[in-house]
Amino acid sequence: MPGETVLLLGESGSGKSTLLSLICGTVSASAGSVTVAGTPSSDLSGGARDRFRAEQIGMIFQQFNLLPFGSVLDNILLPLRFAPSRRGRVADPRAEARSLCGALGLPDLLTEKAAALSVGQQQRVAVARAMIGRPPIIIADEPTSALDETSQSAFLDLLFAQVRAHGTTLLMVSHDPRLGARFDRVVAMKDIAHIERQAA
Repeated sequence: MPGETVLLLGESGSGKSTLLSLICGTVSASAGSVTVAGTPSSDLSGGARDRFRAEQIGMIFQQFNLLPFGSVLDNILLPLRFAPSRRGRVADPRAEARSLCGALGLPDLLTEKAAALSVGQQQRVAVARAMIGRPPIIIADEPTSALDETSQSAFLDLLFAQVRAHGTTLLMVSHDPRLGARFDRVVAMKDIAHIERQAA
């Protein structure tokens, strides 16, 4: 549902990354179909899936995947280079980037190189990059795994404030069930495996 926050729980090896890859379209389903944001993405060609992902999904990676020698601004604006429709949702991308940086506590760092930032700052840049152009879906792959409890809570406060401000659906992957209370819905990979066995 639009604007819903969903936590996907599972131990290492339970299939979380495979499920994310299916949703993002970086791998194809060997059976059945995958529908994302009302689009049967499994029916699209490889190139069309790439374009769909760029337009519809903002990604926050566990390792952030920032361009180390690019500026904060360069990193945030990068998705718009590959997604014309996403770019079209923003009247002034630089102003949008500045607004996101202000909301995420990075107002004076737009010209700083990503490699010069702290881990916490890099994480917030990754959120801004995922949010730019207002994609309807944000997928976050264990973004809090390297954080202590205080930093984790502060990061989630910032992330939730952004997705709720824009009505964005958030799917976050974690192995930490303690986070579940913050989300609208929690799905465990063992539940999915149980459903698959029942259907067999």
